Amino acid sequence: MTNGIISIEERNGQQAVSARELHCFLESKQDFSTWMKNRIEKYGLIEKVDFEVFHNFMENPKGGRPLTEYALTVDAAKELSMVEGNEKGKQARRYFIEAEKAFRQVLSQRPVIPQTFSEALRLAASQAEQIEQQQKQLEAQRPRVLFSQAVETAKESVLIGELAKIICQNGVQTGEKRLFKWLRDNHYLCACGERYNQPSQKAMELGLFEMKKTTINKPNGETMVSTTTKVTGKGQVYFVNKLLYNQQNQQP
Repeated sequence: MTNGIISIEERNGQQAVSARELHCFLESKQDFSTWMKNRIEKYGLIEKVDFEVFHNFMENPKGGRPLTEYALTVDAAKELSMVEGNEKGKQARRYFIEAEKAFRQVLSQRPVIPQTFSEALRLAASQAEQIEQQQKQLEAQRPRVLFSQAVETAKESVLIGELAKIICQNGVQTGEKRLFKWLRDNHYLCACGERYNQPSQKAMELGLFEMKKTTINKPNGETMVSTTTKVTGKGQVYFVNKLLYNQQNQQP
């Protein structure tokens, strides 16, 4: 995406976009399941042509059955971005167009056999320059990969204060209090009521947080259950990349 929040991945030999990630970036007011079903019906999206359905067998934060996920073709992702009718939709559509151009450019390259040593040198220099330009273009469209996939799928989660330290270590200056405020302002944590500073439904659906419960036995014999919000491995990757991108592009 223009701001690199949604990745374009290869699935069954084709480029694919996570519908859930696109929905999150577009900031739709509808819940994901309703939004996706409405889009399929309203715009005539066809399974196995415009999208594929699969199930995320990782633990569902809300319990119950595994989450249903949709892998969109790039063309379908462009269409859904366009019909969203907001600035986020325009940004996403521009990104998919540019990413598709870069992909086609790579596919259009044909091997050339140089006939002389000087031709070989010129060809090598030209190819190196093309690769550098493509890398710069892709880098402008997505955040740096700061953690390995092993970290993203790690079972160990961290406190939000520890996340603030990780973010600082990767070049974004923030403190625990400022990070809590940013998470509330951007609706990752609840900002009021009994669930103050607890994960929002959106954040839990994305798998960014988990709730750890601890039983405490008081001296008077009473038992109290303490609930602590912790950031998952996936959440650590997400927030570091998100804040790094915001800093690079001077966004709040």
